[in-house]
Amino acid sequence: MPFNIELETGQGITIHDLTKQIQKCVAKSGIENGFVTVTSLHTTTALAINEYEERLIEDIKAFLARLIPADDRYLHNDIHLRDCPPDEPENANSHLAALLLGSSEVVPLAAGRLVLGQWQSIMFYELDGPRTRTVAVRVYGEQPID
Repeated sequence: MPFNIELETGQGITIHDLTKQIQKCVAKSGIENGFVTVTSLHTTTALAINEYEERLIEDIKAFLARLIPADDRYLHNDIHLRDCPPDEPENANSHLAALLLGSSEVVPLAAGRLVLGQWQSIMFYELDGPRTRTVAVRVYGEQPID
């Protein structure tokens, strides 16, 4: 069953826990056993499962900034050499971070619940905000027989 989650993101790198919203999609689907796919529909965002803990979130942001500094020299940021709108942002670092993190997750379902570890959350990574973003959620599997 198809669902979309829309969210408004903050400035720069922001990380959002989508686990509860995805679980609501699963509940609405009526599917008990199977899997759910979660996919970001943007090239400067990512999805990954990790622990959603405030201090870890700050560590992740700092890690990405050290690994892929926004002020490094990137060919993609040569806006004047590309066929794109003049207000196009210089965001090559965001594209590279998204490449490393990935754009989708697949999570098993059992008894109508996401199968995740105790500290695992499905996290959406905004790497070039603020923006309005869409995440596609698709639920596959068995519906209970009445």
